[in-house]
Amino acid sequence: MVLATKDYKGTLLADIQIKEANLTKADGFKQEMQTLIEQGNKYIIVNFEQVMYVDSSFLGSLVSSLKLAIANQAEIVICSLNKDIFNLFQLIRLDKAFKIYRSPDEAVDNKQ
Repeated sequence: MVLATKDYKGTLLADIQIKEANLTKADGFKQEMQTLIEQGNKYIIVNFEQVMYVDSSFLGSLVSSLKLAIANQAEIVICSLNKDIFNLFQLIRLDKAFKIYRSPDEAVDNKQ
């Protein structure tokens, strides 16, 4: 299991429970996100607080999840990226595809 989910101030918070988000975890993450979206969750906060490293295959699963969310009129937002991962998101322009917040509280406060 890659994600631990909980209700956080009326919103679904999905904490990534691994330090290295890589190829070996990408499919599991994608399947768990698909389940959350298909359950009807409309606003999912993906918390990267514990993640120290992320690779392209995991980011691909994240983008696939976003596409599924959009098709289901749902939104995925990101929070708690470390500096290196945030810089990677900017470099590959994922900061244009995802709303990125410093904390789960900020993500909840900015929920539309």
